[in-house]
Amino acid sequence: MHTINLRDLLHLHRTKVVIGILFLFVALQEVKAQGQGYVRRHLEYYDDKPIHYGILFAVPFTRYNFRHSEPSGSPTAGDSAYLIQSPMKGAFRMGFTINAYLNERFDIRTTPSVSLYERELKYSYPNSPDKTNKRESTWLEIPLLVKYKSKRRVNTRMYMIAGVTMGIETNVKRSRGGGTSNGRLDTQTSDFTLDYGVGYERFFEFFKFAPELRFSHGLKNVFQGSANTGINRLTTHTVTLYLNFE
Repeated sequence: MHTINLRDLLHLHRTKVVIGILFLFVALQEVKAQGQGYVRRHLEYYDDKPIHYGILFAVPFTRYNFRHSEPSGSPTAGDSAYLIQSPMKGAFRMGFTINAYLNERFDIRTTPSVSLYERELKYSYPNSPDKTNKRESTWLEIPLLVKYKSKRRVNTRMYMIAGVTMGIETNVKRSRGGGTSNGRLDTQTSDFTLDYGVGYERFFEFFKFAPELRFSHGLKNVFQGSANTGINRLTTHTVTLYLNFE
């Protein structure tokens, strides 16, 4: 079976390039502004407070990574699929931020949030119509992150972030029977991911705005269907653009 979807790979690549250009453009604009003379330093004593709170809105792009099961002795509908795909799907996330100051360079951070996901697997058959199995779900996600900050330049600074996230599906619908129920994927209702990313902080008079690009890789096999579907391992993969306000 072939699992590579070139269109989805190009779509993900374009998303990364566009967001990267956006970060670069904002940074260049700040450098230009600073070169024009005096710039007022907003929230000058921001880092003197041990804890900061905020809200976030985010747009995740998510899909499944999967591994094929070993072929069985007798062909089934799942085994006869010549192509299995998991296209990248847009989603929505909102939550709040708790950021604890450690020192001039490091913070501890968590961003509890609620995410609305739609992930799917598409099966293509040589002599039958294509089949799509979806998983529409609401997740509560609680990360634990370490944040590394660059030196503040007037009203801007860059940062890197890394950590892990525990996710729990909240709208659980039980379904058993070979991995699908009316086209619905049967997956586990918890997940554990490795997260890392980069962000840009811009200080304004009354708040701090921080766009962030974060990557999440699932460490847990969430598949619990039948091997006859052609799959024996599913993990999540998500790229998320955050808009943080603190």
